[in-house]
Amino acid sequence: MAEHPEGIVLTTVDSLFNALRKNVAAPVMNAKPVRDFVNWGRKSALWPMTFGLACCAIEMIAAGSSRFDIDRFGAGVFRPSPRQSDLIIVAGTVTLKMGPVVRRVFDQMPEPKWAIAMGACASTGGPFDSYSTMQGVDRVIPVDVYIPGCPPRPEALLYGLMCLQEIISREAPSAYIFESDGTVRRHRQLEGDDDREPLADIAPLDAEAAEAVAEVKG
Repeated sequence: MAEHPEGIVLTTVDSLFNALRKNVAAPVMNAKPVRDFVNWGRKSALWPMTFGLACCAIEMIAAGSSRFDIDRFGAGVFRPSPRQSDLIIVAGTVTLKMGPVVRRVFDQMPEPKWAIAMGACASTGGPFDSYSTMQGVDRVIPVDVYIPGCPPRPEALLYGLMCLQEIISREAPSAYIFESDGTVRRHRQLEGDDDREPLADIAPLDAEAAEAVAEVKG
């Protein structure tokens, strides 16, 4: 018997399974042939959640029509339940009252799961800088792809879907292995991220630039 740092008791079987996942399953899944095959299956069989909030949902519906045919990308099976979905397309304006509902739907989706913010309203609040509108759905759920526009055309959604497929193809499948206490280690670090300049090394704003920023905010 062992105890998890959060106070959850782990049995010997749990500890053995965790050791097998980390030392055997994870290296096998992250091997390039297996990783490419698993990621190909995931990106080619996305099941979006039937979830439209406002006018952008009309463009999302149009993307599923015969003219644009989102099913060509393997994402045409819109599911009525979050438990059957692995992609949520937040299409439309997210109000503060709707934010907890979006979070609840996202939490009910099984891992691995992804999110697309479709349109200016879902990305940044759009033109509605008001007391009732959430300034971006990324305040309640993690967003993988942002699609600008008001509203974006179906072609933009298809391009955003292709960008998401590119992200999925670069992910490590073992990032979604469950621990015994039910938590998920979701690593979003991709290949090539180590080459980026760390934020701590970026030079701070000089006095003139800081004054200009203060004027804009004030």
